[in-house]
Amino acid sequence: MYQDDTIVAIATASGIGSISIVRVSGAKALEISLKISQKSTITPRVATLSYLYDKDKSIIDEAIILYFKAPNSFTGEDIVEFQIHGGVAIASLILDSVLEYGARMATAGEFSKRAFLNNKIDLSKAEAISKIIEARSSDAVKLLARQLKGELKDFVEEIREDLLFMLAYTEVSIDYAEEDLPTDIFLKIEEKIGKIEQKLENTLDASRRREGMIDGFKVAIIGKPNVGKSSLLNKLLNYDRAIISDIAGTTRDTIEESVKIGTHIIKIVDTAGIRENTSDIIEQIGIEKSINAINEADIIVALFDNSRIKDSEDDKILELLASQDSKNIIKVLNKTDLPKIFENELLGDFIELSTKESINLLIKRIEKVLDENSGTDELTLVSKRQISSVENTLNSIKMAKSPLYSGELEFFAHHITEALHEISNITRPYENDEMLDVMFGEFCLGK
Repeated sequence: MYQDDTIVAIATASGIGSISIVRVSGAKALEISLKISQKSTITPRVATLSYLYDKDKSIIDEAIILYFKAPNSFTGEDIVEFQIHGGVAIASLILDSVLEYGARMATAGEFSKRAFLNNKIDLSKAEAISKIIEARSSDAVKLLARQLKGELKDFVEEIREDLLFMLAYTEVSIDYAEEDLPTDIFLKIEEKIGKIEQKLENTLDASRRREGMIDGFKVAIIGKPNVGKSSLLNKLLNYDRAIISDIAGTTRDTIEESVKIGTHIIKIVDTAGIRENTSDIIEQIGIEKSINAINEADIIVALFDNSRIKDSEDDKILELLASQDSKNIIKVLNKTDLPKIFENELLGDFIELSTKESINLLIKRIEKVLDENSGTDELTLVSKRQISSVENTLNSIKMAKSPLYSGELEFFAHHITEALHEISNITRPYENDEMLDVMFGEFCLGK
């Protein structure tokens, strides 16, 4: 499915660097490159050093040209890359020249879209390409590299194959009931359904645990007013990002910053102090935002004040933590440089530190939690779209079990078809001909 028009874009980040790359894809890519280089031919997949010229025959730059002949290219079309000296002005001049010779500006993601339309990549690989650019940890890069290699595609294809098997045999049982069919076929279908269900549930569980790995795990710092949340944020960032004051309610809004811990870049959220009664409307809004931040966080760091008696506001924090028992919670008893007054019996496991001194214990604990949630042995879905498709597939599989056991094969086939469509959305759309190929390829019907 080749496109009629030729597209161009600057493929490198804006700014000054050693090189910039201008990429052209489409039917006129080679023709345009020959005009700009004033060459009569360019050998595919050979780096060619050449001067580049504008329409007025003025030299723009000396560059390396790489030509990838269709269909052996990323998009499946002719692609030419101009590797020029870095700089905004040079790249813009090359871009303008390509446009003058008949190309048009590519839209966001259009090179990858053409690769998908020309069957060079599937949707899972396209998403991995997009996400690997935004990866916030080395573990995320490794995970996405596995998807680029086809791990998710293989996972989907295995499930598709089993679902097609079920659907084909079911359709045969409905339409060709007089034919001799294997007597154990429905036992095989029941076994396959159980394995698929377990596989989907395991994948969803692993993906939910690692949901923050691509965009960055979110860590919320919570506690009552004046417990040291802003001091902790400043210590983590190693500069004074948040205002520190003895006045309760100084932090009115959530403050979000990124910081690297170990191999992970995480989002640290300093929340407004949570207390039960305040007449300040702005502070009330800040407290509501704090509670939202807690709900969205992957890790919660809860601070308590070693130098103050435990009160109802501390109890409120403990109550909030109890409602988040499925999350990673790190309790910290702060201000250990002051005389101990706080009753810590109800805290359970906690860390003692002073934000005026060292917070290395907390950093190591956060790093340990991040490492535990970032293991890459299990298959992990990397987008909400993929997670939604697997959830819908699992739901259809579960709904198919009842009509299978009751012998209502038409309803069973309907739910299996829905599951096929949903799981296929991850890589490539399901076509009914695939089921027919299995059905007529494995059975001798009509003899």
